[in-house]
Amino acid sequence: FARIGAAIMLMPGFGEMFVPARYRLVIAGALTLLLTPVVAGALPPLPDSPLRITTLILGESAIGAFLGLVGRIILNALHTTGTVLAFQVGLANALGYDPVAAEQSAVTAMFLTTAGLVVVFTGNLHYVMLRALVMSYNVLPSGVVPPVDTFAQVMTRLVADVFVLGVQLAAPFIVVGLVFYLGTGILARLMPQVQVFFIAMPVQIFLGFAVFAITVGIILNWFGVRFAELFDSSLRG
Repeated sequence: FARIGAAIMLMPGFGEMFVPARYRLVIAGALTLLLTPVVAGALPPLPDSPLRITTLILGESAIGAFLGLVGRIILNALHTTGTVLAFQVGLANALGYDPVAAEQSAVTAMFLTTAGLVVVFTGNLHYVMLRALVMSYNVLPSGVVPPVDTFAQVMTRLVADVFVLGVQLAAPFIVVGLVFYLGTGILARLMPQVQVFFIAMPVQIFLGFAVFAITVGIILNWFGVRFAELFDSSLRG
């Protein structure tokens, strides 16, 4: 229960702030009852001292938190994409409450992270996370000290890969923004009397929304593919 509960607390979709705590508790308890017969052979005998029980619970919680954080970090790729998009489109100051990040975020980042949750569940990617939770008992057996150094290396590499993925998903907006700013800069030099800011801002927002409407399906589809790949590679790493 310690491993499963810690993972459910942090996994995308299951561990969101808008999911009531008692619902998360029920999910963790139900998964514990379902998985105990499956992984019973990998569970150690009951420790005979409170200190060993505490050590075992802390180790299991650390493994579960690692599994949950992997999914949470991968979901942040869409938050990075939405933030870059907002800067390129001119909506960086249009903020709203992001229920996934539980903080104020750009409206584009809020939309993409929420849509990413929908992709995770409609694409059955939550099964990937739950399957990894079951298979973790073969790779990281109970009663063994968690490899903290390996966890740190995996997390460092994963954060870098997720940032690269977020920028790659935002590549169309970076290209459009670069070309647009270059054009407005040339226009400002050729016609200094033109109020470039007042002319360019509506066009910039319109182009941003047009590109977003064309590419949002591709962005979410590619995120779904990379979610499973990054999750699998992180656990194998």
